[in-house]
Amino acid sequence: MKLVRKDLEKDNAGQVTLIPEEPEDMWHTYNLLQVGDSLRASTIRKVQTESATGSVGSNRIRTTLTLCVEAIDFDSQACQLRVKGTNIQENEYVKMGAYHTIELEPNRQFTLAKKQWDSVVLERIEQACDPAWSADVAAVVMQEGLAHVCLVTPSMTLTRAKVEVNIPRKRKGNCSQHDRALERFYEQVVQAIQRHINFEVVKCVLVASPGFVREQFCDYMFQQAIKTDNKLLLENRSKFLQVHSSSGHKYALKEALCDPAVTSRLSDTKAAGEVKALDDFYKMLQHEPDRAFYGLKHVEKANEAMAIDTLLISDELFRHQDVATRARYVKLVDSVRENMGTVRIFSSLHVSGEQLGQLTGVAAILRFPVAEFSDQEDESSSEED
Repeated sequence: MKLVRKDLEKDNAGQVTLIPEEPEDMWHTYNLLQVGDSLRASTIRKVQTESATGSVGSNRIRTTLTLCVEAIDFDSQACQLRVKGTNIQENEYVKMGAYHTIELEPNRQFTLAKKQWDSVVLERIEQACDPAWSADVAAVVMQEGLAHVCLVTPSMTLTRAKVEVNIPRKRKGNCSQHDRALERFYEQVVQAIQRHINFEVVKCVLVASPGFVREQFCDYMFQQAIKTDNKLLLENRSKFLQVHSSSGHKYALKEALCDPAVTSRLSDTKAAGEVKALDDFYKMLQHEPDRAFYGLKHVEKANEAMAIDTLLISDELFRHQDVATRARYVKLVDSVRENMGTVRIFSSLHVSGEQLGQLTGVAAILRFPVAEFSDQEDESSSEED
């Protein structure tokens, strides 16, 4: 993401002009937008024209509109963002108050104005515009007959390919059908890796599986690469890292990211930091439950006692339609930081973010036990989500 201009007043009202450059920047933009914001961007509008003879035709005209945002639709797989709203600035082609949908695109600038830019939104702009935050991890999670090829970016886990091949069972004295099917499966996974992984950007490719599937697959892949003189795979061989997972399903990726060999290799990535924080929370919940809280009410009470060491919160909560509820989450984040606590904002598109979402989206690791709250009847804040 490129920041073109930032004009903020003392009361934090104002506007920013940004250019999304990567598909992932559309996810950041989705998190910046809120109903009631003002969005100015270039768009195409179908305009009816009447000639001197009275015949009516229609032309598609590119124009710049300013909309009051009413609805936001994000397609996470295609990384496409559509924003619907009413026109609030005079335009020769579109009447004031007329509805229009703008499709925001990479490499096309837009200007976003808000009555109040809070700390969470401003932090997301900083992160999005930091070139160090790039998609630098890929993963192949597999078992016999099933594989998922994923890209692990700082903000989401994207499934780029799913490979499914029916593998017949081994039969006594005849394994040929099983072996042929397995080879066909491995070949399709290799093709998916070459098609979807950009080795110029990716620093590490995790190959995760139960049993010996990952070893057999890697042996097959590099033997074929030597036979066919596949320079792309041979030159990047050192980037492949084999780790254990319980299955070939996408959710097993969290186990792979928790592996100590992986965390040391990925220590500088946000994804690994989130996974470790969630893992620490679960360990604390198991061994010292008085130091692990979840649910908004419990976490707020722990914060009042200045007990929060690490706050884990899902970015999904900051997209809440109710302004007061959203402000409550922002206030919690600001307060924890003021009290010298660490705040980790999880992406709801990450496997770790999905897990946090199952815990109401907000959890905390405490500096010291706060027993009186945890003894209360569990008032998990699901009714407030």
